[in-house]
Amino acid sequence: MFYLTADFGSTYTKLTAIDAEEFRILATSSAFTTIETNIMDGFYSALKKLETKLGKLHYDRILCCSSAGGGLKMVALGLVPELTAKAAKLAASSAGAKVVKTYSFEISHSEQIEIKDINPDVVLLCGGTDGGNKEVIIANARRLSEIDQDFSIIVAGNKSASYELEEILKSSGKDYVITDNVMPVFNHLNIEPAKQCIRDVFIRKIVDAKGLSEVQQMASGEIIPTPLAVMNACELLSKGTKNSPGIGELMAIDLGGATTDVYSMASGKPIAENVLVKGLPEPFSKRTVEGDLGMRYSLASLADELDMDCLGKEIGIDSQDIFQWITHCISNPDAVAATGSRELQMEEILARSAIELAVERHCGIMESAYSPMGIIFSITGKDLTEIPYIIGIGGILINNPHHEAILKGALFKPDKKNSLRPKSPKILLDKQYIFASMGLIGTLDPDLALHLMKEEININNNN
Repeated sequence: MFYLTADFGSTYTKLTAIDAEEFRILATSSAFTTIETNIMDGFYSALKKLETKLGKLHYDRILCCSSAGGGLKMVALGLVPELTAKAAKLAASSAGAKVVKTYSFEISHSEQIEIKDINPDVVLLCGGTDGGNKEVIIANARRLSEIDQDFSIIVAGNKSASYELEEILKSSGKDYVITDNVMPVFNHLNIEPAKQCIRDVFIRKIVDAKGLSEVQQMASGEIIPTPLAVMNACELLSKGTKNSPGIGELMAIDLGGATTDVYSMASGKPIAENVLVKGLPEPFSKRTVEGDLGMRYSLASLADELDMDCLGKEIGIDSQDIFQWITHCISNPDAVAATGSRELQMEEILARSAIELAVERHCGIMESAYSPMGIIFSITGKDLTEIPYIIGIGGILINNPHHEAILKGALFKPDKKNSLRPKSPKILLDKQYIFASMGLIGTLDPDLALHLMKEEININNNN
């Protein structure tokens, strides 16, 4: 059995050829994603490179995922920030969507205009536990129906409001679906139904919008969002199969051209004793996506977050030169820094900075407060200080000789003790960029995918 997998990324299209009988990767290749012309041009260019290595390819199945054009752009609405709004964001992120903005309570007129300007592919509408507040979700449904944009609406809120919501959305003419509440009872998450609906919308609507209909016709199964494929791979690597154990808790960082995605497969329970946990319970498998932190399309917004003068001094390069490189990369997303060049130094410090910010946003926060009994510590989010592995994913890391130094941007910092980042993990690398591919293969042959991932990151398959 021969598999071919295709990952249509925002910058590059990656192909992987796999021999399932011999449990090995035959070869990989990549080409610039041609979203502005025909996405298949990039595919055939990558295929030609692959066949240069292997000869004419005859594969039994082709499996595909995509984040081309920035992936699935989403906004999420909930009732209160720390509850249903956060639950909505978790559901969206875990399904592979790029959550551009979240809103809480009833949206205002200015927020209506903002959503129209964002022009999302899909809106996740939540709010209220079952039997609880339904006025907010109904009001938000009315306001969404007034927005003159062609987006799909997934309703995952208070089931008591479902009749009124269906009447409002049906009369609006918008594409919509009503599914189970993301938080049916207080502090209890139920994100799987919403996650499945997001995936269905991707397949039904976004595939055509991004020019992937021809890809879907030749694929052996449904195209899924690339981040969902990576999430599936990370879960498989962490938990293992009935025939082979996984490697346990891990963090994976996918540094891309448009976003930086962070995955943690971990309980995230506090390491210290007598620490109060605040907020919603964190899922074992968590993804956060930072749409403003990317190495090509989002470089301008990354630069806005950084002290460029400070970065320039650190590497001995004037900040104006860094800005010039950023401008060049935004205009030429396929730009590659030469080995040993000043541009490579700039790439490295920008990549490390993107990882620092993304991991800080992903990890939990510890806070202290005084009480009559002394200082009380509380944690919001995951405690990831004891994570044993960090796995780097993405072309910037794979093609850089100093990938380990870049990934150290994810580590715990003494000057930011409240950020619960990993302290002393082993740093590993997805050397051939196969994790999305393995997330696809894992749906058909999880033992094969697990074996190849362990081999890729140099973890003994006998473990």
